[in-house]
Amino acid sequence: MSPAALRRVLVVLCGTQITSWGVLYYAFPVLAPSIAADTGWPVATVTAAFSVGLVVAALAGVPVGRWLDRHGPRPLMTAGSVLAVPAVVGIALAGPLPVFFAAWVLAGVAMSATLYPPAFAALTRWWGPRRVTALTALTLLAGLASTIFAPLTAALLDHLGWRHAYLALAAVLAVVTIPAHWLGLRGPWPAQPEPDPADHPDRAPGTIARSRPFLLLVAAVALATFTAFAVVVNQIPLLLERGLSTGLAAWALGLGGLGQVLGRLGYRRLAAATTVRTRGVLILGLSAAATALLAAVPGPAPLLIAAAMLAGAARGVFTLLQATAVSDRWGAAHYGRLNGLLSAPAMFATALAPWAGAALAATLGGYPTLFATLAATAVLAAALIAGATPRPRGG
Repeated sequence: MSPAALRRVLVVLCGTQITSWGVLYYAFPVLAPSIAADTGWPVATVTAAFSVGLVVAALAGVPVGRWLDRHGPRPLMTAGSVLAVPAVVGIALAGPLPVFFAAWVLAGVAMSATLYPPAFAALTRWWGPRRVTALTALTLLAGLASTIFAPLTAALLDHLGWRHAYLALAAVLAVVTIPAHWLGLRGPWPAQPEPDPADHPDRAPGTIARSRPFLLLVAAVALATFTAFAVVVNQIPLLLERGLSTGLAAWALGLGGLGQVLGRLGYRRLAAATTVRTRGVLILGLSAAATALLAAVPGPAPLLIAAAMLAGAARGVFTLLQATAVSDRWGAAHYGRLNGLLSAPAMFATALAPWAGAALAATLGGYPTLFATLAATAVLAAALIAGATPRPRGG
């Protein structure tokens, strides 16, 4: 593929990732309180429907990945975009609660074909040795999804109500992503590369997967993922309890997305200056500190927004930490298999986090206590990742 075509693919995926994440994920935390108030369904039940969609996305991601390896991203991501539109319309128009859940199941299938995993696979295969540059650019720009769509969703909510807000977002999704994926992801799909036998040739992937460092890494990443996504989805209710308006709380969530971008900008310098173990502990420790700050500080609004941005920065660098966790420790020879094993529990943690966070807030007596509990969970994740570095070869 020519350099111009590679740039076209990257630009297209940046735009569609911002839009897909904004509509299918970041709109929900803004709209969930209004959905619950309008329908009479408990917030935990509304959030459970969203979590079901994420579980479906995690389960569908396995066959989606195999299909993408053989056929490429263009038909898959276009079909996912087409499917996402009736899914969002179904969420908007749902009357009975089972219909609301069914619409989120459909949205989960669409998410598996439109969000990060297929986009990462497309850039990894097409960009080849320069994939790190492309993946960094994609995550930097996609981090703006909440910055753009949280305030936009709040504005639509104020003027249209939650149902018509979702209908308007479905229209945005259709106009941006369907033609972009179909027209922009053209090009021959390269053959799957062979693994490099020079990387850790004495370490079989099965042996690595059963090792203590790998199991600790899986646990640390799953707990950190749970914390990060529970903070995202439950941040708006926390800020509403602190006295912020829905619009200002949405801006805080959006600026957290800007924090993600700033955090990712600094990752390469952090990686050059730290060891694998130190880097993991620092990043998960930052997540714990930001979450504890949100739990402890009652105001004023600027300080809460600053804490939200700090949490966003921690979430941003954690994305890159997770993406490089396997190759930093065991090389690239078995990256696909090992990263799949690492990612599966994290995907289920992502799905569980929204519902579990809302349920824990109700059980614990409020969102500040929930965020204190999440901060403690992040501390545990930091402790686990400290032991997730294998000994040097021969040691």
